[in-house]
Amino acid sequence: MSLRISFELNEDDLKHFQLIMREARQVAARMAPEDIVAAAQNLLKDIEESSAPGFIVDRLRNLRLMIRMLSDIEWRLPHQEATRVLNALAYFAEPEDLIPDHIPGLGFLDDAIMIELVVRELKHEIDAYEDFCRYRDRLLSEKGHNIEVSREAWLTNRRKELQTRMRRRRKRTSNSPFT
Repeated sequence: MSLRISFELNEDDLKHFQLIMREARQVAARMAPEDIVAAAQNLLKDIEESSAPGFIVDRLRNLRLMIRMLSDIEWRLPHQEATRVLNALAYFAEPEDLIPDHIPGLGFLDDAIMIELVVRELKHEIDAYEDFCRYRDRLLSEKGHNIEVSREAWLTNRRKELQTRMRRRRKRTSNSPFT
């Protein structure tokens, strides 16, 4: 038997989490990017080794994805976007949590909430990276593992797809007085 518990964070709650994130970012600003990533990876390891509840473990996928975005050589995030992802990971570099991790069942709750908030903040970057990964996987399966895939190639491909879609839509509405 499982039990579903949901809660809603109001504006004051969200402001509190934003304050905590700002403080974590100030601390992380003095850290090397690889130390921030290592801290997030350590959190992943700690959660995996604990008996964390499923709703916590479910959020780990997004944390892993953000770490991969930074380290994926073929993706090569521009500096500004990489900084946004590092800023998002800053909370996980903070040794003092809002809720101490060793508390059974709830210790990683603040981390799960922060992951959800960060995913909302980075939604467009995450969506683009997932699209890039699907594109890369498709190319590798079609053309073999000897092919190089880059962010630029993906962008070129996306542009072509969008232009093709635009032309198809235009043909469907070809009785327009402007064609």
